[in-house]
Amino acid sequence: LDGMPLAIELAAARVRALSVEQIASRLDDRFRLLASGDRTAPPRQKTLRAAVDWSYELLSEPEQILLRRLSVFAGWGLDMAEQVCADEQIPAGMVLDLMAALIDKSLVTFDHELRGESRYRLLDTIKEYAASRLAASGEEDALRLRHRDYLLRYGEYVVSQAFVRGAPSWPERVALYRAITVDLANYRLALATSLRHGDTAEGLRMCGAMRNPWVTHGDVTEGAGWFDRFLATSDGLPPEVRGPALVFRGDLAFEQQDYPTVQRCAREGLDLCREAGDPHEAGALRLLAVASLRAGNLAEAVARIDEAVDTAHKLGNDWEEGLALSIKAAGLARLGSLREAQRIYEAALDVLRDNNGWGVAQVHVGRGGIARARGDHQAAIRHYQGALSLYQEIDARPEIARCLAGIASVALIQGDLDLCRASLTESLALSLATGQRLPVARGLEAFAALEAQAGDAVRAARLAGAALELRSAAGHPPSAGAGARLEDLLGPARRSLGELRATALLEEGRAMGADEAARYAMGRPTAVPAEAYGATPAGGWPRPAENGQHATSQHGAPAAASAPPGGAGGPAVPSTLTPRERELATLIARGLSNRAIADELVISQATVARHVANMLTKLGFSSRAQIAAWVARQPRPDA
Repeated sequence: LDGMPLAIELAAARVRALSVEQIASRLDDRFRLLASGDRTAPPRQKTLRAAVDWSYELLSEPEQILLRRLSVFAGWGLDMAEQVCADEQIPAGMVLDLMAALIDKSLVTFDHELRGESRYRLLDTIKEYAASRLAASGEEDALRLRHRDYLLRYGEYVVSQAFVRGAPSWPERVALYRAITVDLANYRLALATSLRHGDTAEGLRMCGAMRNPWVTHGDVTEGAGWFDRFLATSDGLPPEVRGPALVFRGDLAFEQQDYPTVQRCAREGLDLCREAGDPHEAGALRLLAVASLRAGNLAEAVARIDEAVDTAHKLGNDWEEGLALSIKAAGLARLGSLREAQRIYEAALDVLRDNNGWGVAQVHVGRGGIARARGDHQAAIRHYQGALSLYQEIDARPEIARCLAGIASVALIQGDLDLCRASLTESLALSLATGQRLPVARGLEAFAALEAQAGDAVRAARLAGAALELRSAAGHPPSAGAGARLEDLLGPARRSLGELRATALLEEGRAMGADEAARYAMGRPTAVPAEAYGATPAGGWPRPAENGQHATSQHGAPAAASAPPGGAGGPAVPSTLTPRERELATLIARGLSNRAIADELVISQATVARHVANMLTKLGFSSRAQIAAWVARQPRPDA
């Protein structure tokens, strides 16, 4: 209820007839629910709608127009408001003053600041009311299309700047990327507008602009769903629209390890891009190459990837050329040609160095795998950490998890079990948070190996069983290589515990389930509700190849192998909280509510709620009280 006193008072009156949960579930229609105030109160205080009606009628006509038009946004900046809401009735030059007047009347709320620009939002109650007024005005469709078109233009502009050599700089690209991610809710509204109006071409173009945030945040399933809705009605579209869209859909399918879809989309997209003379032809060839590589068709993969490199070079597509070179290097690494793989990675880095930092990070991960294979552990750690710093700048959670797994694998080889455990804990927590079942399974395998090396055969056997079950559930049962590694882990357990006991522990692990097994691996006894993880399962990029060599990510870098792990039981989980989340945790420990925290930090309550949800996920907790207790256990900085 956004802290609105009248709304809270009216809701409180309903507890005579409804439970708090029933009231909360009915707030989607809050104006009907909150309609029984004090009979002795003035009419405007008897119902929530009457109160908001009264405030609305006090506005000038231009203020009323702007307020109802602002309801199309899920948060906005001044430029957005000027470009979407202005017309002959309220010229762009008036928008700032009108919005300031609405802020003074507490109808528009300051949310936060991004890149030096203030962001605003409507309280939920006001937004619902303003939307009803917009619908009654007859201009809702026009405003929602203007909102959609603004976001489409901006999204395509960011993509045009993101994957080219030279300016803008990487920090500037990161800032543009963050500007996109802060508007994810707006983009969902815009996609829904395109779907509702049957604007398939605009919907596919917007999906193309959003594919990178979807991959970065591990929201691949959401992105694939939007693509599929629009592709289902795209048969009559020009090849220059449908071709790239199919290639982008193939990219997301690779993230999900859905290789039949990768091949289908890449083949069809390749034909259409060639017909249209579209540069995404190189991307289609890259996808076909990595699909062949994953299928074990190395000869076909080499031919495809060489064609992708040549095509990208001819088209002047430096981004795709660098990615294709990375894939070629990964394939050579799988064949054991480490020297040649290193040379190709260096060539890829030359092409990508002045381009997007994501590609540079991919090369770092690949070079880290080669250094590890050569026994140069310090170089491997250096490469993984270099990639990690780039991924952290854009909060690329699946890739951060992959780098941490690589660091853990090297730490295990070196016998640094503390670093291995800490890195695996953070990696597995991130994989859980993004709903990636296969990386979670690999993380459990890594923990099983860690426990085996630490001499805890019981935990190793349970975790091996959990990993086997999760792999099967994800549709990726272990290959001969992965199966051999698990057998190597179980051998000592069978010898020390006996065949019957080891088999029983393996079955206990199989019965655990992903969340329970992950908590067990990370030493977390606290129950974590499944919904706390937020994302639906989205296939992650494969880390270890099943034959013990280097797997290949979508963009070509050999994936970091999951470590085989150790340790007996798991001390307190190392914190993965950001500095902002730590600040919020301290305020929660002081007993502050979300609203009080929002007031103190000058951010929105919705932002506070998102931070709290992330903290619960990362720490494996289910309540604020547990966060407060966790803060109390942390050593003080001066201790």
